[in-house]
Amino acid sequence: MMNLAKYLIRYFVGWFDNRVVEEKYLGINLQGKEIDWARVVPFIIIHLSLISLFFVGVSKIAIVTFILMYALRMFAITGFYHRYFSHKAFKTTRLMQFIFAIIGASAVQRGPIWWAAHHREHHMHSDTINDKHSPKAHSFFWSHTGWFLTKANFLTHTKMVKELSRYPELRLIDRFDVIVPIMTCVSLYFFGEYLNASHPTLDTNGLQMLSWGFVLSTVVLYHSTFLVNSVAHLWGKPRYKTDDESKNNFFIALLTFGEGWHNNHHHFPGSARQGFFWWEIDITYYLLKLMSLFGLIWDVRTVSTNIRESNQINSPKKTISQ
Repeated sequence: MMNLAKYLIRYFVGWFDNRVVEEKYLGINLQGKEIDWARVVPFIIIHLSLISLFFVGVSKIAIVTFILMYALRMFAITGFYHRYFSHKAFKTTRLMQFIFAIIGASAVQRGPIWWAAHHREHHMHSDTINDKHSPKAHSFFWSHTGWFLTKANFLTHTKMVKELSRYPELRLIDRFDVIVPIMTCVSLYFFGEYLNASHPTLDTNGLQMLSWGFVLSTVVLYHSTFLVNSVAHLWGKPRYKTDDESKNNFFIALLTFGEGWHNNHHHFPGSARQGFFWWEIDITYYLLKLMSLFGLIWDVRTVSTNIRESNQINSPKKTISQ
């Protein structure tokens, strides 16, 4: 009975403290594709929670909140989790990296150290059997939603991100990343209740804010970013000769604020700008440039003309310098 109690307590704590789970998995000979059902259940629940939209109703403020929560967290993932933490495409203050690490964690895509470590491994092994989310080496479904639900991929390979691991605040976010989306949900709920009490003409409440501001925006954010792993390695147009199957996809670029220029990115991953040409919409880069004007970030790296024009499969119709 005592052993069962200890197991249940450890299991419950493991939902909030990733170190407990990682220590457990490090002692197991994992085969690589063992599903972590404790992580699958919340993932399924958040999708099933979409049904709540039919019961909470809709209002203008709910739609605005959905858009803002989607846009803010998409920028945190694309601008900071990806271009900053993973590729060091610009520099910023310790406070700014902490703020956007928190915002990124609210998107329920784990912490910045875990995210960057896996992304760097993706570039090292892109579209080979060692690429954890390659649709070519594995399958579309696996690259889109399967890989991050496994026990093996729950682990953080800190050797890939030693410079990030030296920040205790980032390690804390990675260890307790689930607390951030929980606090986000609580905040949205009470924000909705406050609006309901103080501004009843807005026709909203806590559950509506939770459904539109968190559930719907998170699910749309999930699958928009997942498309970069799956669709952007299958469908689109490659501009550059790379050692993988990355493609440029305009539709994904719109959804992900510029991440759809994926072949561009694999040609030169260190650029904060992934839309290499003026007609390639890259909202994340525009926002980063705006931040640089206010001194919030600096040393923003972009692709040089020589690199941009090199190794092309077909020369673009326009080659206007930026």
